[in-house]
Amino acid sequence: MRVRNTTTIKRILEQIIFYLLLIFVWQGIYYLGVTVFGIWKPYAFPNPLGVFNSLVSLINQNALFNAIFYSLKRALIGYFLAVLIGIIPGILMTKFKPVARTLSPLLLGVQTLPSICWVPFAILWFGLKESAIIFVIIMGSTLSIAISVDMAIRNVNPIYIKAAKTMGAKGLNLYSKVILPAGLPALVSGLKQGWSFAWRSLMAGEVMSASIGLGQALTMGRDLADINRVMLIIIIIIVIGVIIEKLIFGTLENKISKRLGFI
Repeated sequence: MRVRNTTTIKRILEQIIFYLLLIFVWQGIYYLGVTVFGIWKPYAFPNPLGVFNSLVSLINQNALFNAIFYSLKRALIGYFLAVLIGIIPGILMTKFKPVARTLSPLLLGVQTLPSICWVPFAILWFGLKESAIIFVIIMGSTLSIAISVDMAIRNVNPIYIKAAKTMGAKGLNLYSKVILPAGLPALVSGLKQGWSFAWRSLMAGEVMSASIGLGQALTMGRDLADINRVMLIIIIIIVIGVIIEKLIFGTLENKISKRLGFI
């Protein structure tokens, strides 16, 4: 246990040193490019100190945490709806071959569309409302989840299914007791990918609306020509995405791997 704790602390220190070095290099590039050589204008290139000042300013205005709260709320609502909707075609494609032959190419093709392509539909159908942003999130992640469910179930070892059928398992019992547990690692990975699509789609939806959120804060930074605020919001979006991926999906993957004996 002590060795594991020491290894964990070492990794954390390595990451801290790396990011401090990255900030130092970033500030050096800004100083050389803006102050020394005049390659960029100060308003066109962000710098760590300016980003930090923007962070303090948004916190003092009570704007940052409100934006994070509303963005997370929309992302979670849209993501859970996408999961509920995406599971259905995913299972249908594994159970019925004609459905897989006809629906799978369509899902793959539509999935290649950037989330921003759904914004005009959202505006025309829902207006500049909360439901429009949720729609963009759902359309951005549902197809990915459906494809992931299909692949997770389809890649289950056929021996498990044959053995279960030999023992009398069938229908819903076969799926709940054998197929889904066997395909759980791949399914969690697919859900993690679906979350990344949902989080990106959220930004595409929020930039079109004046609703409080990280996308709106990003747009405000652009309108004010505040490159440091834009950079700050981008960093926050990245950090939140990584935290959720590590804390929720990473933890799930580790638990499943330990339970299956992979770790």
